[in-house]
Amino acid sequence: MFKKIAAAFLVTGAVLTPGQAVEPLRFEKALPLSGIEGRIDHMSADIKGGRLFVSALGNKSLEVLDWNTGKILRTVGGLDEPQGNLYVPANNRVYVATGGDGRVRIFDASTFNLVKSIELGEDADNVRFEAGRRLVWVGYGSGGLAALDLDGTRIADVRLSHHPESFQLERDGPRIFVNLPGSKDVAVVDRLNNKVLTKWGTGVDLSNFPMALDEKANRLFIVCRLPARLLVLDTSSGRIVTKLDTVGDSDDLFYDAARHRVYVTGGEGAIAVYDQTDPDHYKQTARIATAPGARTSLFVPETGQLFVAVPHRDQQRSEVRVYK
Repeated sequence: MFKKIAAAFLVTGAVLTPGQAVEPLRFEKALPLSGIEGRIDHMSADIKGGRLFVSALGNKSLEVLDWNTGKILRTVGGLDEPQGNLYVPANNRVYVATGGDGRVRIFDASTFNLVKSIELGEDADNVRFEAGRRLVWVGYGSGGLAALDLDGTRIADVRLSHHPESFQLERDGPRIFVNLPGSKDVAVVDRLNNKVLTKWGTGVDLSNFPMALDEKANRLFIVCRLPARLLVLDTSSGRIVTKLDTVGDSDDLFYDAARHRVYVTGGEGAIAVYDQTDPDHYKQTARIATAPGARTSLFVPETGQLFVAVPHRDQQRSEVRVYK
């Protein structure tokens, strides 16, 4: 048994804590991004179709991959700093936020013809979906959240004090939690009234970029880059429950509700995995080596897969690594 576990460490690069019997993530395969240069930003998934949508920011393109075969199905070029993207199965469209020109572009996900282009102002960034009202929310500019209907009509705007980074929407409540690294806090927004209810500070920890939500347990997870720490907040009060050291230069963070785990990916070159004992207690159980610059990722709960974007650097090829 020991030999089998040791062999698994060599394959995945996982470093486990004492007493842990099995690795929490297993490397499955790599999906090549041949010819894709520069920084890779956020991703979304077409679960039924087995497609992965990758914002290749430095390459000025949206890459569409078949995650089963690894084939690049389509490249949508000419995009000015594509950052966030969102696939909506209800209308089979992809919403792409481009930071360079501050727009959201809607593409038909079958033909990839442009359906509509919406100007927000500047630095269009993260994109999220509100299933109940079928709205697409986009963070942008020096401080704004815009809500679009599925046809791209601008329905609402929320003014914020600084540029929003990652944000998360409650499914069973009206709140949006928004990371504002410029003011070192989290804004709590009422999306029914389009106003900021309150703000929760991050204390001495700076540069709060990625965020995830465990709504059932009333816990919000954020990662600060300076220093590299995972913060757990109580969403009923904003109280910081605990802090844990994490991987550096993180840009994505996910909560795995089925396994009560937290995954943090960082450009330092690792995935940090935490087990949730209960809402107040967490332990880092593995640190899995990836590659320098592999800071963005996507966790798909329906398949139990974590997709990690790896940029081209020297002999390191551009690819998406898939962990199960």
